[in-house]
Amino acid sequence: MEKIFKYKTKQRENILNYLKENIQKHITAEEIIAHFKEEKNPISKSTVYRYLDSLVAENIIRKYISQERASACFQYIENQKTCTNHYHMKCIKCGELFHLDCEEVSKLEEHILKTHSFKLDICKTVLYGTCDKCLK
Repeated sequence: MEKIFKYKTKQRENILNYLKENIQKHITAEEIIAHFKEEKNPISKSTVYRYLDSLVAENIIRKYISQERASACFQYIENQKTCTNHYHMKCIKCGELFHLDCEEVSKLEEHILKTHSFKLDICKTVLYGTCDKCLK
């Protein structure tokens, strides 16, 4: 069983507030570390990872792992419908993660359930490809 750290430390609150302020973004641990270093309020790498794991376990943030050797990214979701009712698309060139709200893709989800008796977990489903920016 995973140990959950619910200590209300200043560092935990700073990390959580940063994720809340960037709710529409998918943030990596490295971006969090860099942000607080730039703000002259550094947080150690191990502390950032420990609190991120704890916040994931508490279902306050969601962790996205997109591909081998790529950094996981995190998004604040507590009491939010953010990232619970749509798919994600990940660009294999630049690494950007996009939200995909598309009725046509929802039809595919229905087809998979009806025809193949398999229910997709859409909030964890990531489609890989190349974004428009990288195609140009």
